[in-house]
Amino acid sequence: MNTQVAEYLSQAELDGAQEYRNLVMVPIVSRYRDGDNYLLLDDALQQDTLKVMEVDRQGSVPDLKVVNKSGSMVLIFDGEELVGAKQNRIVNTTILLAPESETTIPVSCVEQGRWAHTSDHFHSEKRMSPSFMRKNKSEHVMASLRMNMGFKSNQGRIWSEIHERQARREAPSPTGRMSELYTKDRPLLDEYLQQFRPVDNQVGALFLVNGKVAGLDGFGSPEIMARVFPKLVESYAIDALDMYRPGSAEKTNGTDPELFLRGCREAKSEERPSVALGTDCRLSSDDRIGAAFVFQDSVLHLSLFARDSGEEMGGNTGSRFARMSHRRRFRFE
Repeated sequence: MNTQVAEYLSQAELDGAQEYRNLVMVPIVSRYRDGDNYLLLDDALQQDTLKVMEVDRQGSVPDLKVVNKSGSMVLIFDGEELVGAKQNRIVNTTILLAPESETTIPVSCVEQGRWAHTSDHFHSEKRMSPSFMRKNKSEHVMASLRMNMGFKSNQGRIWSEIHERQARREAPSPTGRMSELYTKDRPLLDEYLQQFRPVDNQVGALFLVNGKVAGLDGFGSPEIMARVFPKLVESYAIDALDMYRPGSAEKTNGTDPELFLRGCREAKSEERPSVALGTDCRLSSDDRIGAAFVFQDSVLHLSLFARDSGEEMGGNTGSRFARMSHRRRFRFE
């Protein structure tokens, strides 16, 4: 495993669990601090020092142009949603932008039925895509990287997942936008959000849905964690809502959170230059998949999700990826 990621995980400890309905949040506490010398996406957009737009007037589904006009670095987390322009997108990987820079970033569409400008620039609704969607995207980004195709997703699978969720949640959208899921279930999501609070020295959180470990996210400091906390909880709560069955007894899968965290330290790491600054570390094992972003010996973001052993995309990855990419429903952008 990457040395910095191993050090980060070695300092991580679990605090007392918080629970509401079928969602459990176990705080990850640590002495770890990364220096916090960067802006976050929402702050930079609000200050109007960051402009996110289509790469040109015609646009490109898997790419956006980001102009950082500030003298500070800007951190964008994997799965954050950008709203507007020709169609809403989510970011494919965590990215650290250099000061006063212009960068093309890899994204995925989460609004299949629109390809027309509603605005010149994107804005933020302070949302992160559902955790299960982030897990599935991690699988396909890793496969894409192994084929030297960049940080690309399985665009067709993302659209299919959104459509399936909208049908289950009775949240139709004329343009198939992911945001309709959050709008329709806003009162229920707010119920979940009101039940969880960050604790002292919390740098991350491990989540269980229906008694089963879903995954964890870690950040570079408690201050960053506190600012990301609402959208992170919501990322897992939207999945909990999708899987909630009133009156049904939730059964644990026997995976202890401490054992899951410990097992994360055994994941294999594949390191590559990130989209802009820093190093992208893809992390995987038989039962975990995710990534970490490292800059100047510090971990700024870590995400690891539980996977079934049959989900491993290693070994015959290339042929499987190629077969899927040629299906109309599973198009890679």
